[in-house]
Amino acid sequence: MKDELEGLVSQMVERGILFEEAVSEFEKRFIKRVLDRANGNQSRAAEMLGIHRNTLSRKIGEYKLDSNGRRRSSR
Repeated sequence: MKDELEGLVSQMVERGILFEEAVSEFEKRFIKRVLDRANGNQSRAAEMLGIHRNTLSRKIGEYKLDSNGRRRSSR
């Protein structure tokens, strides 16, 4: 996994991806995957992530995710 991560980081640096953008995208995708594994159960997902449920709820709103980890449609 370290080699894969190193390759990804190299690609991002070469493409000029900003640090904040990289961190945000990683965090969003990580949260989406864990929410999916927890079947949308935010308390269980927060426990799996090692963060407080309120923090997870805030991040779900920040990234405009629904409780199942999908981006909410903007209607």
